[in-house]
Amino acid sequence: MRVLVTGGAGFIGSHLVDRLAGDGHEVAVADDLSCGDERNLSGSGAAFHRLDVTTAELAGLAEAWRPEVVCHLAAQISVRASVADPVHDAWVNVLGTVNVLEAARRSGARKVVFTSSVAVYGVPAALPVRDGARFDPRSPYAAAKMCGETYLSTYRSLHGLDFTTLTLANVYGPRQRADGEAGVVAIFGDALLRGAPTRVYGDGSQTRDYIYVGDVVDAFARACGERGGGRRFNIGTGIPTSDIGLHSLVAEAAGGPDRPAYAAPRPGDLPAMAVDPIPAQNGLGWAASTSLRDGIKVTVDWLRGGKHRL
Repeated sequence: MRVLVTGGAGFIGSHLVDRLAGDGHEVAVADDLSCGDERNLSGSGAAFHRLDVTTAELAGLAEAWRPEVVCHLAAQISVRASVADPVHDAWVNVLGTVNVLEAARRSGARKVVFTSSVAVYGVPAALPVRDGARFDPRSPYAAAKMCGETYLSTYRSLHGLDFTTLTLANVYGPRQRADGEAGVVAIFGDALLRGAPTRVYGDGSQTRDYIYVGDVVDAFARACGERGGGRRFNIGTGIPTSDIGLHSLVAEAAGGPDRPAYAAPRPGDLPAMAVDPIPAQNGLGWAASTSLRDGIKVTVDWLRGGKHRL
């Protein structure tokens, strides 16, 4: 199978490229390297194309490559940046997604696998969040992801272009940048390995659902097939972990002090999030297999420069 991966030089995208290439698929990558790193693709054998998904170059690449599936991971990923510059966020995350859909349609692709975020749910009424839960976007980033999902449904109805949406919980693992907004495992791990101070916001009781990147790319690989057409699946463990509990696990793996500083809560941060993975188990045959402790060990070893892999 031929697969085009947008954002394929980034954190999640490069792991997906490794998985797809390892499974014997032909893979092309489109990435403008605004967040990604071409070195992440070393040894993958993927064809790399440096381009912006909002440009006409994408259609040319798709028509030349003729992918069967397009995995769309390229995005502006910062919630805070979306609040500061909602026009840029919409340009990348809405118009960029429409451009990807048009490129897929014109090249004869069978399916688009779209990356969404639990941000679309806003403040959930109940946990874990089910994949049919009501959208409640609280940021331009979340609104753009919701808009992208609407376009996917439109293209499926209008043009027969199939899709599967994967709504990701908090993804962590090797290659995640410690300067990223959502990479708290990498942020804690990098600081603890350097002997730098760490901090949590509020009283440390805020919870998130952490999912290892290898489990996430397994969901993508499964969604590239025939299963899950026209559906959205939450990809997470369903297990909430507090900020202070996460810090303890990272400190244990890094051999650093479990003594974070406490800072004032950040406006807009959700008090809790966890998602229901059962529909993905039923619809894709997928389940998370990496424990948080094991995944953190792999991540911290990577930050340390070690070679340990799952």
